[in-house]
Amino acid sequence: MYTPPPFHERRPDLVLPVRSDPTGVRGPTRGEARGPRWRTTSRGLVVPATVERTAGQRVVEAAAVLGEDEAVTGWAALHWGGAAWFDGTRDGVVPLEVPVVARRHLVAQDGFAVSQEFLHPDEIIVVDGLPVTVAVRSVVYEMRYAASLGDAIVALDMACYSDKVSLAEVATYIRDLGPVTGIQQARDALAEGEENSWSPQESRMRGVWTRRAGLARPLCNAPVFTVDGRHVGTPDFLDPELGLSGLYNGSEHLTLVGASTDLKQEAAYRDLGLEPIVMLSTDWLDLDAFVERIHSAARRARSARGPRRWTADPPPWWTPTHTVARRRALDDAERARLLRYRRAA
Repeated sequence: MYTPPPFHERRPDLVLPVRSDPTGVRGPTRGEARGPRWRTTSRGLVVPATVERTAGQRVVEAAAVLGEDEAVTGWAALHWGGAAWFDGTRDGVVPLEVPVVARRHLVAQDGFAVSQEFLHPDEIIVVDGLPVTVAVRSVVYEMRYAASLGDAIVALDMACYSDKVSLAEVATYIRDLGPVTGIQQARDALAEGEENSWSPQESRMRGVWTRRAGLARPLCNAPVFTVDGRHVGTPDFLDPELGLSGLYNGSEHLTLVGASTDLKQEAAYRDLGLEPIVMLSTDWLDLDAFVERIHSAARRARSARGPRRWTADPPPWWTPTHTVARRRALDDAERARLLRYRRAA
């Protein structure tokens, strides 16, 4: 049985499951383990009942049953590796099972799912004591087994957001895969993947923009400047041909401060001759109505007259960060300064 080494220095809030101990030294006695002060994580392993089942804790509990050349994969491996947005839930509510890859016949238990697909040892790395699959394998697993094409695209986009993978790396990995479960969905998601989406809802809105509204694929988070080089803003989407910009305003934008900021930003774009279209979190309840608003905005953009007072071409002083390669090339100080806008968004 694989026993991960201690990881408490970096993750002090997580607790390693233990087996019962007749002496009560290395773990609770069998009688204590059956009591209300302990919670069973898997067959024969327990943690104190007070331990919260966070995403990280659930990863630790699933990894505790793994043996040699077995590993955590999918969203859980990406979360453990520090990727943002992989919080182990569906829409922030329903907990997802922790996917693990096992060579043995390991029975799935409450909280984790077992895959017995081939796993090459070179695809396993140890991060803070836990064996996880490398990022490209993890995200492709997530893409293949996603509930929908849209979810597969979100998984890919968000792995790129954290610079865990690039589209080129995923393309190479998928190219070399055989006819495995979900491979076509992974290929389809790759064709629509984006390295500069800043949130899952942006990725989902992009799907509405292209697949449902039928508009051309927009630039994602492309900065907009005045013709003399002043940065005006960075809309979530930009169609430079139409002069159409897209903004996603989630629930955090419903406050008075958030709404005021959004209105000022929309006005700034309109003053330059850009036509903005805003999607609210409530628009998911009636996508047909939102698609009609997109079409109306597109028609207004097409009929706009007069010279453009904006450009998407950055001035010489601007440092582009729209690709994984460019972001990986930044040092820590540059990342803190240049990518703070993504965190704020």
